[in-house]
Amino acid sequence: MYNGPMQLKPQDVVVLIKLLESGDKRPPYAQIAKDLFLSASEVHAAVQRARSARLLNTGDLGDAPNKTALEEFLIHGLKYAFPPERGELTRGVPTGYAAEPLKSRISAGIDPPPVWPSSLGKTRGYSFAPLYKTVPQAALRDPRLYEVLALIDAIRDGRSRERQIAEQELKARLQSPEYAELKS
Repeated sequence: MYNGPMQLKPQDVVVLIKLLESGDKRPPYAQIAKDLFLSASEVHAAVQRARSARLLNTGDLGDAPNKTALEEFLIHGLKYAFPPERGELTRGVPTGYAAEPLKSRISAGIDPPPVWPSSLGKTRGYSFAPLYKTVPQAALRDPRLYEVLALIDAIRDGRSRERQIAEQELKARLQSPEYAELKS
């Protein structure tokens, strides 16, 4: 019996980004869950949905992200699948152009920066809903994850120049030697 297509959820993207760091051997679901402040069952379901969406290779590649498909989705599809939600001024963790690697390349101007609302953050800016509620905690613990998620937010909601630089930075990370073993 066909139940229709399996739809991706925002946390699936966070899991896929974390899996980029894993090389060709996926860590146990419990470890990924701990790192991302998710449950092991949430991680398992995210992996299943990513496989179904063909964003995750299986078999000999050991659940490695399909980097070609992931790059295309992150750059061209994510902002439509999970549009940005802006809110009021709040305290939080900087994202988009207000976080590295864009912060050192783009002048902030006078507007308040985008922040993921969080009591862990020290920056005052406009609320920018993270892909998933545990993103600020996970990002503060993992600088590489933080950078990629901030780049994704710049692509989702940045001005033209921010988006272009973020796309270049994201592509560079996906093609970097530290992710070389993950080529699809």
